[in-house]
Amino acid sequence: MGARIVLQHADISRALTRIAHEILESNRGADDLVILGIPTRGVVLARRIATLVSEFSGIDVPVGSLDVTMYRDDLSRHPTRAPSPTSIPPRGVDGATVVLVDDVLYSGRTIRAALDAIGDIGRPRAVRLAALVDRGHRELPIRPDFVGKNLPSSPSERIYVRLEDVDGEESVTIEQGPTGDQGSSIEGSAS
Repeated sequence: MGARIVLQHADISRALTRIAHEILESNRGADDLVILGIPTRGVVLARRIATLVSEFSGIDVPVGSLDVTMYRDDLSRHPTRAPSPTSIPPRGVDGATVVLVDDVLYSGRTIRAALDAIGDIGRPRAVRLAALVDRGHRELPIRPDFVGKNLPSSPSERIYVRLEDVDGEESVTIEQGPTGDQGSSIEGSAS
């Protein structure tokens, strides 16, 4: 079974535009908003969302990255990748509404790790979650606040998010994974 394209460039752009509007509506503007992406593709998406929020609101929204590799509770089950630098905007996260951005939400373990990492950095007023794709199969009680596409899938399927900035192309595809595969995003992390 080959790859099935579920989102193309225009679809991804529309989804991010919708997410940016929803963030502004939910937050009642862009004041005290900080957007943090989870490497690798979550950082790219966070920058795009922050740019859109800034365009729509007229307020420059701080954006950064939050590496959660060392906070994961499933390192023994999944291959680790080299940690990426965490980059928190100068204003910090204290008292802010932090929007975490990830490409694919799956088990919820990456987001649990992100919450632990944020707790070590500061104390935000609120934390929200934006995901380009929510594929279900949660192992933890975590739900996104903003979703580009709900994509129910089998645990044996894999979701691949490809972004121009990282991969030289723009798409989201779903493929049948090898037998026994846990089915995750292209980075190999079961978010």
